[in-house]
Amino acid sequence: MDPVIIVGAGPVGLTLALALARQEVPSVVLDEGPGKDEPRPARTVVLREDTAALVERLTGVPSAEAGCRWAGWRSMRRKQVMRAVTFDETGPDAPLHIAQHVLTASLRAAVTGERLVNIATDSRLDTIEQEPSGITAHTRGPKGTWWRGSYLVGCDGPRSTVRKLQDIRFPGRTAVERHAVAALRAELPWPDEALLHRMPPWRTSGPSAGEVTGRPLPDGVWRLDWLLPPGKDLVTPELLVARVRETLAGWTGGSTPPYELLDTGVHIVHHRLARRWRAGRVFLAGDAAHLLGALGTQGLDEGLRDADNLAWKLALAWHHGPHEALLDSYQAERRGIVATRLRAADQALPLVRGGGGLRSYVPGSARGHDGLLTDGHLGQGALGATGAYDRSPLAPRPLEGETVVDTLPGAQVTDVRVTAEDGSFVRLRDRLGRGALLVVLVAPGTGVWERRHWVTAGIMPRLAAAVTALPHPAELLVTESYPGAAAHTVLLVRPDGHLVTALNGVRPADLYTAAEATLGGPVQARAGAEAEAEATAGSR
Repeated sequence: MDPVIIVGAGPVGLTLALALARQEVPSVVLDEGPGKDEPRPARTVVLREDTAALVERLTGVPSAEAGCRWAGWRSMRRKQVMRAVTFDETGPDAPLHIAQHVLTASLRAAVTGERLVNIATDSRLDTIEQEPSGITAHTRGPKGTWWRGSYLVGCDGPRSTVRKLQDIRFPGRTAVERHAVAALRAELPWPDEALLHRMPPWRTSGPSAGEVTGRPLPDGVWRLDWLLPPGKDLVTPELLVARVRETLAGWTGGSTPPYELLDTGVHIVHHRLARRWRAGRVFLAGDAAHLLGALGTQGLDEGLRDADNLAWKLALAWHHGPHEALLDSYQAERRGIVATRLRAADQALPLVRGGGGLRSYVPGSARGHDGLLTDGHLGQGALGATGAYDRSPLAPRPLEGETVVDTLPGAQVTDVRVTAEDGSFVRLRDRLGRGALLVVLVAPGTGVWERRHWVTAGIMPRLAAAVTALPHPAELLVTESYPGAAAHTVLLVRPDGHLVTALNGVRPADLYTAAEATLGGPVQARAGAEAEAEATAGSR
């Protein structure tokens, strides 16, 4: 079968290529550039715990070596600390802050050694032709040629050629926020702690009083962002240097400390959402499908989630033939999550950025605004929390044996320690992204015995038989405990780490029904629908 064509060699496109290769699916990545990325220290991304784990799993590079995990977070207003968060084993997961060129370089290095990924540099897409049996793409440039593929995914950014060739609208709002940005090396009073400072005391009036964000990077480097007033006022080098000097002086309580300015820029945030994320065999992902980023939210983090969601569905269709309901679920799930996040940001923007007026005198309003901003930056609440596919078309109907655990159906599972089929102890996240469903049995006490002592005892033989009978390959794992789960609870987990259902014991029929729904519906009904779709396509 022909490879998947991926248009765009940024972090989302490279992540998708690696995720497909992990599931034995070949791909061709069309890179319109020369295959190298210019270092830009001021262009960074914040990754949540699960997306950082995804990148680490695909590249083999420990996240601590690639970026900086924050030791804490503080939100300040004038001279007052409004909220302080410490990231440790008892608290929330620490975000990973990483320069985008470092992220891309680690992904490129992993792709270089991957036999199933072919990167075509200096290849700019200009034509797409779809057929019932595949897709053809043409690139121009020094290596211009025709490419034949099974599917095509546009990961080619905000000005996506793929989106334009498919005539997909991209409505939304332009320049909802503007930030002056600087990357510098300096010693600040809060080592490895991120900071949001609203209305700093050294700027007491005017629309530029705003806010400044400081986020640490490795080797004593910081990225600083200053919120700019609406408009198109030119940000001069002199203005940026003045902002740097007064901010550093304000934070250190004296004169400006020594610093080394590494990079500067202006970051403009747009909010847009493509009308469709699928057009036949063509899909959109990352900035080609959505733009967001106001109030601390992270568009690239969502783009990596797009790749993770789409990879296992494309892999299943590539290996086993068309699964239309499964492929359609990509748009339903991912577009629904991003639309919800954009809606929350658009509703919060007038409150947080509205300026004076009556709202500024309402008791507690400032604290509420700081809470919203903290949620966006830390990946919490409506603005930033990882979305759950609770309304997914892949969600099974209510099952008789369902039980409640701390993870809601459709949400990301907790990364617990599990015993693999070979008897080794691994993290649950290490088993994701291989194309197989995961069945996790909660069995207290198993961790102190070798697997061979209990694999043939109790309910294990019956559960193993049920797992073998599922309509898709699945891996049986065992864990000592899972948050909110009673002993003998059985969890069904998708290849991308989202919980399908939790069952109170070994229930083969319920387990089969849930697995069947996860694949897009009953096998016989799905086969009939696919045959009808192929016949219809052939008659056109």
